[in-house]
Parts: sequence; C-alpha cells; structure tokens
Amino acid sequence: MAMRNIELDLAAWGNSLPTTIPLGGLFARSKTAHKWKATFRSLMLREAVCWRAQDLLAQSLTLHQQGHGLGARILLRSAFETVATLIYLNQQMTRVLAGKISFPSFSQKVTVLLAVSRNDEAGVRALSILTVLEKCDKRYPGLMKLYADLSESAHPNWEGLCMGYSTINHDEYETVFSNRWMDLYGARHLEAIDLCHTVFHHEYNDVWPELFEKLEAWLEVNDEALEATKNDPLPPS
Repeated sequence: MAMRNIELDLAAWGNSLPTTIPLGGLFARSKTAHKWKATFRSLMLREAVCWRAQDLLAQSLTLHQQGHGLGARILLRSAFETVATLIYLNQQMTRVLAGKISFPSFSQKVTVLLAVSRNDEAGVRALSILTVLEKCDKRYPGLMKLYADLSESAHPNWEGLCMGYSTINHDEYETVFSNRWMDLYGARHLEAIDLCHTVFHHEYNDVWPELFEKLEAWLEVNDEALEATKNDPLPPS
C-alpha cells in the first residue's frame, strides 16, 4: 500500500509541474517588488527545485521497484540536496524580513544558488551543499544525519564497497560477494522518499508563498532606501 500511494503521489506531482513563469503576472502583482532581479530568481529557483525533486524521487522509486538499491539511494541523496536548496532559500527570505541580512546580500545568495557553478570562470564560489544542509538541519533536526547515511552508500568507502557487496562466512573462512543493497536498506527506502516528498511540499506550498508575499510587501515599503543604496558595496551577511 505504501508503495502504491507514493507512486500515485509522485505521478500527481509530475502532472502538476509548473510550465511557465509569466512576467506579466509578476508585474501585475507588484511592479515595485518585481523590478528587482532577486524576486524573479527566487521564483525561478523554487520552480526548478520542484522539477528536479520530482524527477529524482520518481527515478529513485523506479530503481527501488526494480531492485536497484544503490542507485535508488544515490538519487534519493540528490533529492534531499535539492529540497535543501529550497529550505535554505526560505530561511534567507526569513532573515531579510527579520533584518538579519541586507537585501543585497540576499540577492547575492539567490544568484549564487541559481546561477553559479563549481567551475565558474568569474571567480564566484558556489555555495557548499554541506553548508546549506547544516542550515537546514536547524529547521529539520536529523536531516544532516540522514544525508550522511545516504552519502556513505554513495561513496566508494567501506560501506559503499565491502558492506554493500560482501559478507564473511565465518564457518567456511571465506568472503562471499553479492549485491546487498536491497537487503540492507530496501525496507526503509519508501519511508525516506515519503519524508523528502513531505518536506518539499511543506516548504513549497506553505512556507514559500507566505514568505514571498511578505517579501513583496517589504520591497514596496523599502524601495526608496534600496534605490538610494543599490550601488553601495555589499555589506557583510
């Protein structure tokens, strides 16, 4: 039953993915708020996370159903990284509204999340996913541990090699090789997919819309001050 429900949920999510971002609609909401690049980029990041998270979780489920436990876990790990990006974005919007970081600092963080790669030739450093996950763990305690467990499977270390593919037969004094991933983690995989799915939808449907509306209102109130200081050096965040 659990597998059927998750499969249906992911299929319904896939059928409801956003297909466009109408700029006219954004300006109709607030010309002042949406003259700033950070608002569009925040929306772009949100929807890109939506597409990627659904894609990764659907593929992880498919591999699990086919008995490919290692691939399923690696894709699930990537899905948690993706959802963490949205959580982090929401945390940064909260900090702007609380006056803990400046709007230019927020704008730079959004740009780094959305547009900077590891091999960026402009010299701008991409944000470490571990830094993002550490911040997210404060909102969802245990997230970092779950990610670390998935990472142990993804890397060619003791778990990724010896534990995943061998056992010791003490009676016969021999090492026996087999693919053990489904035996080790198969029973817990659907629960982890469901957790990732649930966290995403809370951050996407509940947290982000409320924060975004507040950010639009905040930008309207603070527009004059932002215009006057938009060319100032970026303050520390």
